[in-house]
Amino acid sequence: MHLNYTPKPLFLQILAIFILCMKTLAIETSCDDTSVGIVNFDSQIFTVDALLAYSQIQDHQQYGGVVPEIASRLHYDKILEVIKNIGFDNIKDVDFISVTVHP
Repeated sequence: MHLNYTPKPLFLQILAIFILCMKTLAIETSCDDTSVGIVNFDSQIFTVDALLAYSQIQDHQQYGGVVPEIASRLHYDKILEVIKNIGFDNIKDVDFISVTVHP
């Protein structure tokens, strides 16, 4: 039996290994929670190493719903605090950063 195999360029092999084992810092600020998590993927299983959130529910209750300007300001005020609580040692080894871009 003859196998027809064409080797892939080295950079593609390295990229495949890199993508299959990755650690991501995920930042979510789309509505009324400021959330930060660190997620690992080992090519088969996702695991969550850390996950913290600041909830704005109490801040918006008096208005009967989410007020976008207040939510935006609170994200700005709380994001560094949440990241600090995740721990800079956890963050320094991430391969990717993912963020919310739309609600």
